[in-house]
Amino acid sequence: MPNAAPATRPHPEEQPFWRLKSLEAMNLDEWESLCDGCGRCCLVKLEDEDTAEVMYTDVGCTLLDDQTCRCRDYPNRQAKVADCVRLTPQAVRSLSWLPHTCAYRLLAEGHDLYWWHPLVSGDPATVHAAGISVRDRVAGPEENFTIAELLERITDWPMEDTGARGE
Repeated sequence: MPNAAPATRPHPEEQPFWRLKSLEAMNLDEWESLCDGCGRCCLVKLEDEDTAEVMYTDVGCTLLDDQTCRCRDYPNRQAKVADCVRLTPQAVRSLSWLPHTCAYRLLAEGHDLYWWHPLVSGDPATVHAAGISVRDRVAGPEENFTIAELLERITDWPMEDTGARGE
């Protein structure tokens, strides 16, 4: 019986940029395209002062569009939202609260993108179809809640990757 042919690796030019480049080597368009549009990072997070534990709520940033799962004013977000974090390769490697499904986090940790990521699927709607996005899961914008009400809105689902791996 003949031996199976050895597996061949695709030529580098056939590989997508996120498998070829480090986060630091990506240009602005490549960097921005890594955002899958899930909106999880735009949920209000609370930090326990004693333990430094970060907890997600199901409340959105004032600029989060809870249907498109995108920022309503992305170019001006940091001027309008004081605690909006600008993601950089360095920040990605130090932010423990980034969702486990986040493309920036995945790549920084040496993993590949999930099947539902728009760069893989070719369809920006797959992040919603896979149940990864915040669509239909946001209780409202942060200005509609008091601190006490935010404490009642703490949830675990934004840090879960349930369904992320399966097709």
